[in-house]
Formats: sequence, structure tokens, C-alpha cells
Amino acid sequence: MGSYFEQQFTGGCAKNEEEEATGSEEDLGSSRGSGVCKWFNVRMGFGFLSMTNIDGTPLEETLDVFVHQSKLHMEGFRSLKEGEAVEFTFKKSSKGLESVTVTGPGGAQCVGSEKRPKGQQKRRSKGDSTSNLAQMQTTSNHPSPGHPVSSTAGLSDEGGAEEYFCLCYNCGGPDHHAKECQLPPQPKKCHFCQSISHMVANCPIKAQQSSPGAQGTALSLRDEEEEQSHAPFPPRESYD
Repeated sequence: MGSYFEQQFTGGCAKNEEEEATGSEEDLGSSRGSGVCKWFNVRMGFGFLSMTNIDGTPLEETLDVFVHQSKLHMEGFRSLKEGEAVEFTFKKSSKGLESVTVTGPGGAQCVGSEKRPKGQQKRRSKGDSTSNLAQMQTTSNHPSPGHPVSSTAGLSDEGGAEEYFCLCYNCGGPDHHAKECQLPPQPKKCHFCQSISHMVANCPIKAQQSSPGAQGTALSLRDEEEEQSHAPFPPRESYD
């Protein structure tokens, strides 16, 4: 068994003339194996299987078999969970062993991983998601003191469940991270109140809200600012 397997599937062993004449891609592609998922990247959609049996015969050493999500027998989002038992057909290519079809034991559907790419987890909610998103953009571009922009903002759908959207720390825009931002680096600013005059560690708004009676203090400060901005100019002195 060991010599047969090495001659057929390991690239380092030489084949004799008779095997080269009779061996073919079709023969290798019709071979069946079984084993478990070694690892699978749900974001990239590929991984490797650890083959422990070939055509019902146990192997002395496991072999890695490449697997792509398009080869998985399952509905919905296709992926594999690490350690999941699988059965598959495979072939040998210039890059190594590749799976052709992958199923669960007995031809059942694959179970798959519970993990999802970030983009799959942050789908927009139904209903008024467009208007809510526009409101988020307005808030992030024009934050007001006492109403800091968070790294995530909740949106409720018709069922009441919250879904979350990222806010970029670079531009304040929704649904992407700073490393994915299309704008050039923006001036550093406080992540709590979005002011460029200080960082979050020295944010006066955050300090006021963290202290007792913070809400009343913050309101009184804003009232004073508004009164000063609308206060009439002092009368000119007369020089008669």
C-alpha cells in the first residue's frame, strides 16, 4: 500500500515507464478519499483537508488536499469547520492534490463553519436602512458636543434586532475601517467628540460626562457658549 500510494501521489518518487503509460489524470481524479478539514479560511474561501483514507484503505501518513469553497456540497454560505469529517474525490495537478467534490460522511451535505467574513456580518437592515445610513453620515460628519461618534452605530430592523456598521476613524464615514478609507490621512482628532484640538485622553466633554452631574454641566457650558455668541456688543463710549 505504501509503495502504491507513493508512486501515484508523491511528486518526489520516480515512476517507471509502465506506470507513466497507464497512469492518467482521469484515474487520479476518480480516486476517493476521506479525512477531516485541516483548516479553512472563510474570508478567502479555501483551505486544506487532511486525507486519512484513500479508496477505503488507511494511510500511514495523512496528506494535505487543497479544497475550494466551490467544491463543497452544501447550501448557502459554503465553508468548512476545522476538524469536520469529509469525504471527497480528488486529482493531482501541477500544484499538488486538489479536491474535485467534497461532501460530509455518506454523501451528506457539509456542516460548515459558524464563522463569517466581516462583510457577511454587517449587512444592512431592511426597511429604513437607507435613511438611517444617511443620518449616520450626517452625524459622523457633523458631530455635536456631548454626542460622540462611536466606532459602531446600531440600526434596528423591523424585527427589532440591532445590526452594526463600522465608522471610519479617518474620515468618520460609515461601513468601512480606516485602513480601507479612500481619502488621504485626515488630521488626528478625538474619537469621542471628533474635535481636532485634542485627543480622547484629554477630551473635556468625556471628562464632564464621566463626572457626577455631567449632563447638567455640559448643558450649562453649551448655554453659556450660545449666550456669548449672541450677546450684543457693548455700547460705544461717547467722546463729547
